[in-house]
Amino acid sequence: MRKLEIENPEVMSIAIRQEIERSDESRYDHRLHGVLLVANGQSCREVALLFGEDPRTVQRWVKRFEDGGFDGLRDGERPGRPRSLDERQWVRLERDLRRNPRDFGHNQNLWDGKLLSEHLNQHYRVSIGVRQCQRMFNQMGFRLRKPRPQVAQSDPGRVAAFKKTPPTETD
Repeated sequence: MRKLEIENPEVMSIAIRQEIERSDESRYDHRLHGVLLVANGQSCREVALLFGEDPRTVQRWVKRFEDGGFDGLRDGERPGRPRSLDERQWVRLERDLRRNPRDFGHNQNLWDGKLLSEHLNQHYRVSIGVRQCQRMFNQMGFRLRKPRPQVAQSDPGRVAAFKKTPPTETD
């Protein structure tokens, strides 16, 4: 039988690795195939070379399989980094965000990520980046609000005439 060759093997190898990383199931299948090769007599080093993995990674797959069977090869829960604020502080912060920032000595009327980061540093002794503070607003169910710009010295009559929808009787 003639040996088959893939065009652009380097590019295809990268694409296949990306496909493996795409989902939990494909990563599980990848590990399963690695363990199968070890079970059929190949060394962890040989499988690692074939799969483009570190030999210790393949050893971990085998250990996980021996300890937990098929479920041992599945991705487990990854809880991530623990919160910087405990539950009591989290509740207290939610109360803080319902109040005006000026109540805490800040010189803004509306909360934003930068101000929340400052507030946490001053009042909770916790350093959290601006982007994470913006995520915290979302986690707490808050929406960032920005004040609507007011045109200086606008004529209310001309503004009403300019609007697309005419004012109702109650306006």
